Amino acid sequence: MAASGFTPIQLYRTTTAAAAPVSGNLVAGEIAININDADMAIYAKNNTGNVKRLINNPVGLKYPTTDGTANQAVVTDGSGNLSFNTFGYINIPQNSQSAAYTLVLADAGKHIFHPSSDANARTFTIPSNASVAYIIGTAITFVNMTTQVVSIAIDTDTLYLSSSGATGTRSLNQYGSATALKITSTTWLISGSGLT
Repeated sequence: MAASGFTPIQLYRTTTAAAAPVSGNLVAGEIAININDADMAIYAKNNTGNVKRLINNPVGLKYPTTDGTANQAVVTDGSGNLSFNTFGYINIPQNSQSAAYTLVLADAGKHIFHPSSDANARTFTIPSNASVAYIIGTAITFVNMTTQVVSIAIDTDTLYLSSSGATGTRSLNQYGSATALKITSTTWLISGSGLT
């Protein structure tokens, strides 16, 4: 018997579909979570003895990978598209680039790093929404550690400089950092230090 105010949880790992647990395995008020490689479901047994499925593959969450590449959760928008508004990074992961670079979807929430070992002017380009549809609210930071200027360009969409409202390619000087924030489907706002 569960203590008052607490609901016991049972976790099942199955090799077949995440079918409902046998009614006799649960008492009223208990919750069972059934998981396999392709499916997850949450069930509860009500006071009349019926086991009901509460959640089927919750939107926005898939399971840790089992192919040895990551063992990390994959966040989606429920349609298989990557989404970053459900879970975020604890830190700001680095993507170091020593060549001209066009951002990709996986760069959302990261910082694009130009290391001091690459003493060359580089251009980092934000792709158009038609090419890479970052969600509104995506933030990407740029860091330049070289004596050479990093140009932050945008494809066919609009990049506004805060607070002047100037548009177009921006220059990031040595030791500068700047963050671009997507504010509409085709516009970004960029601000930072060492940015012109």
